[in-house]
Amino acid sequence: MSLRVYVPNDTAACSVGADAVAHAIAMHGAMHGVHITIVRNGSRGAAWMEPLVEMHTADGRVGFANVAADDVASLFAGEGPNAQHPGYIGLVAEHAWFAHQQRLTFKRAGLIDPLSLPEYEAAGGLMGLRRALAVSPEAIVAEVTTSGLRGRGGAAFPAGIKWNTVRQAVSVTKYVVCNADEGDSGTFADRLLMEADPYQLIEGMIIAGLAVGATRGLIYVRSEYPRAIRTLREAIVRAEQAGILGASVLGSAHRFDLVVRVGAGAYICGEETALLESLEGKRGMVRAKPPLPALQGLFGQPTVINNVLTLAAATDVLALGGAAYAALGLDRSKGTMPFQLAGNVARGGLVEAPFGLTLRELVFGFGGGSRSGRPLRAIQVGGPLGAYLPESQWDTPLAYESFAAIGAMLGHGGVVCFDDTVDMAAQAEFAMAFCAHESCGKCTPCRIGSTRGVEVIQRLRRREESRKQWTLLEELCETMELGSLCALGGLTPMPVRSVMTHFSADLLAPVGGNPA
Repeated sequence: MSLRVYVPNDTAACSVGADAVAHAIAMHGAMHGVHITIVRNGSRGAAWMEPLVEMHTADGRVGFANVAADDVASLFAGEGPNAQHPGYIGLVAEHAWFAHQQRLTFKRAGLIDPLSLPEYEAAGGLMGLRRALAVSPEAIVAEVTTSGLRGRGGAAFPAGIKWNTVRQAVSVTKYVVCNADEGDSGTFADRLLMEADPYQLIEGMIIAGLAVGATRGLIYVRSEYPRAIRTLREAIVRAEQAGILGASVLGSAHRFDLVVRVGAGAYICGEETALLESLEGKRGMVRAKPPLPALQGLFGQPTVINNVLTLAAATDVLALGGAAYAALGLDRSKGTMPFQLAGNVARGGLVEAPFGLTLRELVFGFGGGSRSGRPLRAIQVGGPLGAYLPESQWDTPLAYESFAAIGAMLGHGGVVCFDDTVDMAAQAEFAMAFCAHESCGKCTPCRIGSTRGVEVIQRLRRREESRKQWTLLEELCETMELGSLCALGGLTPMPVRSVMTHFSADLLAPVGGNPA
């Protein structure tokens, strides 16, 4: 008897016992004379099922959700999986949670050994890079522009425009920098991809280098992601040995070298210019713009800066063609977006779908509503600086323009749910306190405004001169939005204003009170 069993090596899965499960499966095989090949795959993103153990069968891979180490023996029945096990979910690919997604960026996540280049290539990897090597830099940029691919972060800036600016810049040295300093609350897509499909990020960065004429890339990863850092570094070594990285990319005349750099945990270093300062060995502080990083970026040279999801998506754009990628989505929000469900939600995890899915469909169709069983009251989209959306706005399509129209943003795709026990005044205060704590201190509106914002909200909650404090808070938000040097101070008013607009009763209630 021989079995192939998949146990995720993802951070989230390991945090709930995946390593112990893998060890128990190996011990079970040894004790019962069963030859078991254990593949430590990446996660499929179904955090609510972890550890999700899969077994290969003639019909496909079947899964068992929420497996514990002391539960391993009951997974097996005779020479195959035990379909009577309470965690048995059948063929994983046919499970509704996965089947109703449309995955491009995460199409391989959880399916392959993350460090196996043969498996990566067999599953469609390197198609985009091979096509990019066969065309001109102008043609690569044209495909990215046609695709409508936009930065999968707060600004959602068109990738084609940014790449073309760097391509046209005159310089002997150019860089490609990946922003993997994923710090928004409720987000984990970057980490998941780096751990589950690192070669896709590597491929995307090489494509960007070919497009703009850069021969060196740097991945800036937050220090809180040690498993992702180890996986990336090992993947880079293997890619160099295979001739994908180095002096001759896949035997071509193009060179591309790649290194990983580790951040020190400052949220502000998710802002591209502060990230560049950190990479140069300086304190992470925001730079004034202009000059733009595309023209004077890392060490003063033209630099492409995109996050993990943007660079990974570029591989699909080149493999499929820009027009095919642009056929997905809504209006000017093209392609697919990996949304991350977190907070008080029954089925948390990563859901990839074309832009246009509504927030309600995402949270209730995929997320299953609240984990507590209580009614949801607010949903924050876009990280700690995103708006808190009331039930009346949950039918808004998840698309850049649709969210901008209601004073909200998609950001990195993080979705955090709150049930009806939440104190929204505390959430408004948290937004200001978060900004005060994470500010680099360079500009006054952010450094001082956020501190004063906390004080004003506290006075409002104590009902001290409510009308005066309310007016002061409105003026303070305007000053921060218009006067801050970067998006940290400029976007902090967004969650505060959403509370003022939709949850004003909480903001005027006594500390600890909740009129709902």
